[in-house]
Amino acid sequence: MTPMITHILFATNLSRNSTYALRHTASLAQAIGAKIHVLHVNEPVSEDARITFELFVLNEDSRKSATMARHEMVRKLLAERQARFWAALDEEDRKARDLVTSVEVTDGYPADVILRRSKELGCDLIVMGTHDHGLSQTFLGTVAKRVLRRSAIPTLIIPFRDDAEISAT
Repeated sequence: MTPMITHILFATNLSRNSTYALRHTASLAQAIGAKIHVLHVNEPVSEDARITFELFVLNEDSRKSATMARHEMVRKLLAERQARFWAALDEEDRKARDLVTSVEVTDGYPADVILRRSKELGCDLIVMGTHDHGLSQTFLGTVAKRVLRRSAIPTLIIPFRDDAEISAT
């Protein structure tokens, strides 16, 4: 018996390749009738940044406000990019938007949160994009490697495509 995929966790880092990976996620979900859960994880601020922040922003309420503003800024950016993504599709493909059942921005260590949320949401598949092929980073990012190593469910990694290749597809 073939396993059914009913819920897909799309993990986005808001990179250029995320849009391309979302296109694959939407296409797959539409073809099989699966629900899509969109997740972005804000990495914790480094210890050095936290200490610097505390040195220059002495008021506790101001620090909390700045942290909430960071979270809200990412949430707004994610909403804007998703709106542009769906608007750029033709009418038939745009119907896949109805399959998005949740959009979540949260804080934590990305691989840990992705794995935890996939389990909590009852997902059957995780979809992520890779990083750029630059010399300073590997083909597969650290988060993708950690998710692949520890995932109990299938994980689809969408390779990086530059803008020229994306627009040609």
